[in-house]
Amino acid sequence: MPSYNKSGTLMSKEYIAYLGEKYTIEWYYNSRGKSSALEYYQSLSADERIKVLQLFKRMGDAGKIKDTTKFNNEGDRLYAFKPKPDRFLCFFYIGKKIIVTNAFRKKQPKLPKPEKDRALKFKNDYEIRVKQGDYYEQS
Repeated sequence: MPSYNKSGTLMSKEYIAYLGEKYTIEWYYNSRGKSSALEYYQSLSADERIKVLQLFKRMGDAGKIKDTTKFNNEGDRLYAFKPKPDRFLCFFYIGKKIIVTNAFRKKQPKLPKPEKDRALKFKNDYEIRVKQGDYYEQS
């Protein structure tokens, strides 16, 4: 869990979801320090969280998941980890990073447009804030 100071300001973020040999998988945080993907993950049961982490580990260590029922290209440089029945949208970034933007429970065959739009918005925000040097906290 992130930690807060007495005034309720976020002190530090846990960016890394999984540190693998090939990729580091990170949670996206907005400018207010909120990660909807991490919050969604934390709301899952222990068994569901294990399924997610197994996919993160597989991708992080092997560098690929060939099974499209587990990881799929969703277009617009977005991908999805697919631990049934959930979806964790993400994108690849410089430095062998995979940034997990948002997550949801799948209720229809196709990726819902609002979820894809949200992932694209978060991706854009991440890229801008990293280039400006104000995404990652300075130690």
